[in-house]
Amino acid sequence: MINKTVSSVEEALEGVKDGMTFMLGGFGLCGIPENAITQLVRLGIKDITCISNNAGVDDFGLGLLLQQKQIKKMISSYVGENDEFERQMLSGELEVELTPQGTLAEKCRAAQAGFPAFYTPAGYGTEVAEGKETREFNGKMYVLEEAFKADYAFVKAWKGDTAGNLIFKGTARNFNPCMCGAAQITVAEVEELVPAGNLDPNQIHVPGIFIQRIFQGADYEKRIEQRTVRPIENAR
Repeated sequence: MINKTVSSVEEALEGVKDGMTFMLGGFGLCGIPENAITQLVRLGIKDITCISNNAGVDDFGLGLLLQQKQIKKMISSYVGENDEFERQMLSGELEVELTPQGTLAEKCRAAQAGFPAFYTPAGYGTEVAEGKETREFNGKMYVLEEAFKADYAFVKAWKGDTAGNLIFKGTARNFNPCMCGAAQITVAEVEELVPAGNLDPNQIHVPGIFIQRIFQGADYEKRIEQRTVRPIENAR
């Protein structure tokens, strides 16, 4: 059986260069490829385009790349938790392409499936549709959206095996699975790496055919983006 394991994050990110386009999985701060992002910061590559649902926070996630001004363009859906992102966008230092969340997911999934484009009603009649082809189907207007083109996809899973099969947990399934196989090279980091054959085939979310490199990550912080608590009633 093919073994897609690499020994370290350094080996996993071999070949990344300035000016490339990267997909980065995760939803908020859940399921983000922390080790890959840290290595991108260490490498100091510049002028990169990042495709991600959000831009992290100031001192975590993609916020670390923004602090070092390594990102030239951000393609995202929700960016409201990052002050540095806002500053760079308003000053013109950062190019931003805001995309409806469902469209962002489908542009990833279309790339994964090999479809060059698709029609969606989301964004018709707004700035999102400017300069794009539109067409009517059954009395409703749709916008033509092209699939993403990326050099690398970095995803994070709960568990994986040496053949690249992945299992995600909870909200981490929102964007990580559809980014697998949607780039030229997909790198998966996992909390637990097991030998091939140890995972229940019925529980696998992404088959290994979509993964080129896999490694076991370390030192995951698992931050909570916004902690909401309620007072304990009748506390003594």
